[in-house]
Parts: sequence; structure tokens; C-alpha cells
Amino acid sequence: MAEEERDTVMSQNFIHDLIDEDLAPGGQYEGLQVHTRFPPEPNGYLHIGHAKAVYVDFGTAAKYGGICNLRMDDTNPTKEDTEYVDAIREDIHWLGYDWAEFHYASDYFEQMYQFAVELIQKGLAYVCQLTPEEMSANRGDVNTPAVSPYRDRPIEESLDLFARMRAGEFPDGAMTLRAKIDLASGNFNMRDPAIYRIKHMSHHRTGDQWCIYPMYDFAHPIEDALERITHSLCTLEFESHRPLYDWVVEHISIPHHKPRQIEFARLGIDHTVMSKRKLRQLVEQGYVSGWDDPRMPTICGLRRRGYTPASLRAFCEQIGVAKVDSTVEYAFLEHCLRADLDDTAQRVMAVIRPLKLTIVNYPEGQSETFEVENHPKHPEMGTHTVTFSRNLYIEREDFLQCPVPKYKRLYPDGMECRLKGAYLVRCAGCRTDEDGNVVEVFAEYDPDSRGGNPADGRKVKGATIHWVDAATAITAEVRLYDNLFSDAAPDAGGKNFLDCLNPDSLEVLTDCKLEASLAGAQSPASFQFMRQGYFCVDNRDSTPEHLVFNRSVSLKDSFNKGAK
Repeated sequence: MAEEERDTVMSQNFIHDLIDEDLAPGGQYEGLQVHTRFPPEPNGYLHIGHAKAVYVDFGTAAKYGGICNLRMDDTNPTKEDTEYVDAIREDIHWLGYDWAEFHYASDYFEQMYQFAVELIQKGLAYVCQLTPEEMSANRGDVNTPAVSPYRDRPIEESLDLFARMRAGEFPDGAMTLRAKIDLASGNFNMRDPAIYRIKHMSHHRTGDQWCIYPMYDFAHPIEDALERITHSLCTLEFESHRPLYDWVVEHISIPHHKPRQIEFARLGIDHTVMSKRKLRQLVEQGYVSGWDDPRMPTICGLRRRGYTPASLRAFCEQIGVAKVDSTVEYAFLEHCLRADLDDTAQRVMAVIRPLKLTIVNYPEGQSETFEVENHPKHPEMGTHTVTFSRNLYIEREDFLQCPVPKYKRLYPDGMECRLKGAYLVRCAGCRTDEDGNVVEVFAEYDPDSRGGNPADGRKVKGATIHWVDAATAITAEVRLYDNLFSDAAPDAGGKNFLDCLNPDSLEVLTDCKLEASLAGAQSPASFQFMRQGYFCVDNRDSTPEHLVFNRSVSLKDSFNKGAK
């Protein structure tokens, strides 16, 4: 991680307590460098759940002065592609991390095959000809052992069949190689699990060189051991797989130390799904514009939405590392982004639902400039210039013909209001179209109130309103995003997650008026549109000729701090 982007050291957690024990005098890894890895499968784009894993893997290594590998766990050619490899690398770098070594699981295919042969030779693996359906039917239950009529197959016969599997003599599903462990184990992962299967499918790196592929539970411990990983940190669903992980490294002839697997709770966030299969379905069936749609929980989607690396790292740090799965409010993720942008984003004026405002007593053809602060808390960020003239734009919500109680903005014969940084104005009427819609508001300004402060010191009861000069305003498209799902738990309880999609998750406004200073804005710049929220330049669709801004997060913080 670049020094200027490095956050404070990762907080102590139960994983670090265990590592401390391992490194202590007499511990199993005394004198060794902590070595972790992040092993995504390149069959989709990384999402916010992976960001937590990245934070844990890389952050833990950094805390102990160790190193972390990046490994593409490409043992299943289905859906794997170099597109995802490139995207994963980019996302990790964008998050602010770098790896010590880069590997593919496929780098080890020949070694894995030889280790499988070794297990057969030791009588610890056999070729099974049960179909997947038959294997499931013969798996047994808590009171009944699993069954395989091929378990006592002679070693030489299994060796021959396994070699012929590799040679491509058999179709998909005809055979598997199974570890010979314990058909009566209370842990079903240990009931002679399949460790190789036949899959006649081209691999994104090895092409058609292989037609048999190792199962994850067999490949992963071998990869870790070959790379001299000390601590294999993974999510809680792999806890029941740990005995198999340990069994593999204990029964093959890898001379290095044995890695230690430690599990932590996976990240759950409400109003979203994080299954790669479901995310792919959203993309392939056109419910979103792509993996980087700003409503997606993918890293590239969050990036396009305007999330910053610092906000995601802060989110991961603050939710902590737990032993029990839980669900975090999406609002807390927004809270972390809002905290970051509140400190860093320049303030500008933008009118996203424009209504003409004419200052009737301001001289026609006259124009003047005002200096507006870039950030009220950081004077060192300076100011920028905005122009002012007779014709302006204000938000439609800042005018009502018939005001409601406690309304403090513009209305006929109403109270004075401040135009941000400019003058005091009072509404002098409006103009409507033939359908009765207000198309223009008229106002009179106080020439002795430049800067928004009346010369006589009178109290202003109305609100402060942002505005844009019509003469210099630029037109832009603004996209307002909300949760992709209206249901807090769209994939829980047997629901069809597609039925939970929020029809109002995207609103596109095409005639927004922005102050002229934004004309050259480019991604990844973020701004606070005064009174509107935080917005960023869209990194795909925005051009100098057609600016597109995405609302990253609103100004109002909806996170329930008491519930965290």
C-alpha cells in the first residue's frame, strides 16, 4: 500500500491473538514471517464481501511485517476468464494494496496430480464410478455411514483408471477420485470426499491440456503449503472443511511447514445480494447495466458510484473481525463514505431540478462574480469564482405558490431568503404555463446585501438557497441511485431475489444546471452539491460534451448508530 494511503494499523482481533500464540517462543511458527494469501476465483468481479477479506488478509500481513500473496483460484474452468483476473488485480490495487507474489492455482496442476497419485499409492484415495446422483444417494445420514462399492478397489486399478481419466478416455461425471478417509464421519466433508472430477472444458490458461480438475478442498491446502503460507484466513463456511484441509497437508509429501487455517465471519449487508451466481444473473439478464453498475455491491460498482478506497477500508476496520456471521446495515457503508467525503469533497452549487429565477430589479446585461468557499472546514482548500446575473436557476422545491406551514423558502409576498454567497431576495410573483405549472419565479434583490448580509443588520428569517447563473451554467445528466433491492433480505427465506428488486433504484435527470467551474470535471472527482448530497463524475459515460454525475450518497445520515 502506498504510504500516503496507509491507514492506522489494523485493530487487534481474535485472529491476531492466535497468530501471537503461533509466533511466541515455543509457538508453531516461532521465527517465521507471517505469510497470508487472498485467493479469489476468477469467475466474477470482487464485491464488498471480498473487500473485507482483502482487508483481513493484507491488513494482517502488514500488521506483522509479513507478506500477502494474490492467487487466482482457477481450478474450475466453468465461467473463469482473464477478464476477471485483470479486474481483480485492478480492484485490489485501487483498494490500496499490493501483493508480494502472484500465482495461479493452475500453476500447480501437475504437482496436484502427482500428490493425488501419491495418495492412491498410499491407499488413501481411489477411483469411484458412482454418478453424482448415486454418490448423493449413498452419502448416508448422521446414523448411517456412506457407501461406495469401489472403496476397496486395488491400488493398481485406481492408478490405471486415474491415468486414463487424465488421458480423456471417460466422459464428464463417469468417475471421480475420492480421498479414503471415513465413510462414517460425523463431518460429512470427511466421508471420502471427491478430490478430482472429469470436466472436458477448455481452461482460460491451460486450454485443453487438462480434462480432470482438482476440487477446491484438495487444491487449496496444497497451494497454501507450496507457497509457504503460515495463516490461511478464510470465511466461516470453511470451518467444517478445516479437518479435510489438515488431512490433505498431513498426508502428502510437502516438506514445508503446514499452514494453519483460521476462519472469520463473512460480511453480510442488508438490501443486497453477494452471491456471484446471483450477481452474474443480474448482469446477464439485463437487470443492471453491467458488473460496474453503481447499484451493484461490486468493487468496480462502488467505485463508479463514488466510493473511495479510504471509505471502504474504514468500513472494514469499523465493522471488525468476528467469529459469528451477522448483517451490517447498508446505511453504515454509506455513513463511512459520507464521513470521508465530508472531509475531502469540494462544495459546489448544482440545480438538479431547475426552475428559472429572474431578479426583476437587477440591471439587464450586468454580471458580477462572487468567491465561494471550497470547504467550510478547510480554508486551506481555497475558494472558487461563480458568476451572478439577472437570470438564475433555483431548485423547484425552493418555491411554492401556496406555502405549507413552516415553509421558509420563496413564495409570493413571503420572507426574505439568502442566495448562497450573493444577495437577499424576496419573491415578487411567478409565471405559469397554460397547464398552470410554474415556469419562472420573479424576485427582487437588496443591492446592499452583497455576500448575503444586509447593510442594516436585519435578521433574515428565510432559508439560504443555492443557485446557478443561467448565463454561465452548464447542463449535465445526474443519476440518483437508491438500494437495488427494496427488501432488506432479498435472498433469505426461499425468496426469489429478483422479485425484491427496487423499481425506483435509479432516477435519471437530464437537464440539470451546474455552476461553470464543473465544466472540466473528470472521474474520479467527487463534489458535494450543496443541499443535495455527494456526487462523482461517472467513470464510464461522462464526456466533456456530456457530463454525467452519479449521486454517491445523500447528505442525511440514516445509519442507526444505536443498532450497530
